[in-house]
Amino acid sequence: YLPFISPSASMHLMSSELFTLTYGALVTQLCKDYENDEDVNKQLDKMGYNIGVRLIEDFLARSNVGRCHDFRETADVIAKVAFKMYLGITPSITNWSPAGDEFSLILENNPLVDFVELPDNHSSLIYSNLLCGVLRGALEMVQMAVDVKFVQDTLKGDGVTEIRMKFVRRIEDNLPAGEE
Repeated sequence: YLPFISPSASMHLMSSELFTLTYGALVTQLCKDYENDEDVNKQLDKMGYNIGVRLIEDFLARSNVGRCHDFRETADVIAKVAFKMYLGITPSITNWSPAGDEFSLILENNPLVDFVELPDNHSSLIYSNLLCGVLRGALEMVQMAVDVKFVQDTLKGDGVTEIRMKFVRRIEDNLPAGEE
């Protein structure tokens, strides 16, 4: 293991770097498989959504987080618990809309883009779009429909990476008649 770093910390670093490199290989393959960046962006979102749908159970079991009472509490849990747990970062929460139904997550460091440089011919690629899908899928599983999109990206020359989240609606459980 790495000197001066505990074995568990070095395992986390190695798994984080492995994930980053594997993710890069995935995006590269998608760019080869699809004709344009928009199709790659859609595939990354779709893959992320499917991951989020499955990841929420692990998150709820490991985090001991209860039901959030409002969108602000949801934002705190996403930034301070979920991002920390799975990516080892804590984005800041900012730019709340006056209605309190929209906010931004600012990632000073996006671990998915370590070792990455976008080629000029992929200027409309949203490299980390998987994250938007993960957030959307996970929140849908806890009855919350949201729109999630990147508005700034360090890979495109912006100073930070910004993910914008907008609450759309509560999803009502549709139980068959007579069941509760």
